[in-house]
Amino acid sequence: MTANSSMRALYGPVLDDSLGGLVAWRFGTFAAVLAAVASLIVVVRHTREEEETGRQEMLSAGAVGRRAPLTAALLAALVVNTAVALIVTAGLAGQGAAGALALGLALGGTGMDFAATAALAAQLTESARLAKGLTGAAVGLAFVLRAAGDSGGSPVLTWLSPIGWAENVRAFAGERWWVLLLIAAAVLVQTAAAYALTGRRDVGASFLATRPGPAEGGLATAGALAWRLQRGTLLGWSLGFLLGGLVFGGMVEGAADIVGDNAQARQIVERMGGQSALADAFLATMVSLFGMVAALFAVGSVLRPHGEETSGRAEPLLANALGRLRWAAGHLLIAFGGSALILALSGIGLALSYGRDAGPVLGASLAQLPAVWTLAGLAVLLWGAAPRAATAAWGAAGLCLALGWIGPALDLPQAALNLSPFGHLPKLPGPETAWTPVLALTALAAALVAAGLAGLRRRDVIG
Repeated sequence: MTANSSMRALYGPVLDDSLGGLVAWRFGTFAAVLAAVASLIVVVRHTREEEETGRQEMLSAGAVGRRAPLTAALLAALVVNTAVALIVTAGLAGQGAAGALALGLALGGTGMDFAATAALAAQLTESARLAKGLTGAAVGLAFVLRAAGDSGGSPVLTWLSPIGWAENVRAFAGERWWVLLLIAAAVLVQTAAAYALTGRRDVGASFLATRPGPAEGGLATAGALAWRLQRGTLLGWSLGFLLGGLVFGGMVEGAADIVGDNAQARQIVERMGGQSALADAFLATMVSLFGMVAALFAVGSVLRPHGEETSGRAEPLLANALGRLRWAAGHLLIAFGGSALILALSGIGLALSYGRDAGPVLGASLAQLPAVWTLAGLAVLLWGAAPRAATAAWGAAGLCLALGWIGPALDLPQAALNLSPFGHLPKLPGPETAWTPVLALTALAAALVAAGLAGLRRRDVIG
């Protein structure tokens, strides 16, 4: 695995062949990314998002210090990352206490590093969405730098990445404790900068000026407004899926070479991708993972009007001659059509990089749509009928991602895997296609959307 550049780019080099070392290799990079994403969401949610909705101004009118919100957000992120460190340490302690502690501290430290990055971005930008976007871009850049360095580029690139620092702690492979000091220094520097900036601005203000809009508005329809609100997000996801397809398509042959002589690994890949040729099984696994991630885009896009509603921006629109269904239709078109677009781009990237079977690969990517639309339909139902519980759609999407990602490797029973709509889809590309579950999931998605829109028409607007 270490000799294969594609695998090194994805997971990093295997530093030790013990059970603990292999867990750190397989789990460490993606766990660091997840800790970073969780941390940035927590910090932006309790800083810039509170300012954007006006809640922070109300609190700051009382006896609340100027830096208290930032302190509270960073403490919340510290609690999250401490929990990550403790769980990882306890779970791997049986493989070696030192290695388990090193991995736990590396993951928790990476989370805090990007929590500090998010705190800094929240001072620079005027919107929570842009703060999340900037910090998310920093996470993506860190992953790319580490992948480039590990796949055969200069090791300097790995050392330029905070995710590369977590790898270079070398858990279970002769721990480098001093690397944790590098992570701590990055956290302290960014936190100090965030505290300095938050003391020099007003609540709701930012250091990066927002570009003013045109003197005369050009948004004549609700659909145009929805496109204006979501076009940046759709563009970012589109580029990410296209690049992801290009990267994973180039790994097909290399992964087949690695797995080919390993019966257990072959069984895991075939379980995830179906009983077919190994290259097809690997492609089926990739398109399934792209589909599960695309569900996150669809859920977020569906819930965007829920955010407009809770922030009070939807009520002035709906007080005029604009029906609720017309208002919702623009956002739903982007959610359902946008998910089709990004999956098509991932399929194009896979086919271009793989260099063969363009039609079947693109078809396999689009075959994920019924499951993606089912989760989006669930989000529509929750938003329309039970808006207070709308965020539970994120939990459903996360559960499906967890079942699809680690369920086959843990040899979970098929009944558990079938809790996810993705568990019912045919494994494509492959020799056979079962259209019944595809049609059934599509009908279910349509029914969920219809029920959600019916609920939206009957309930009060929340604010």
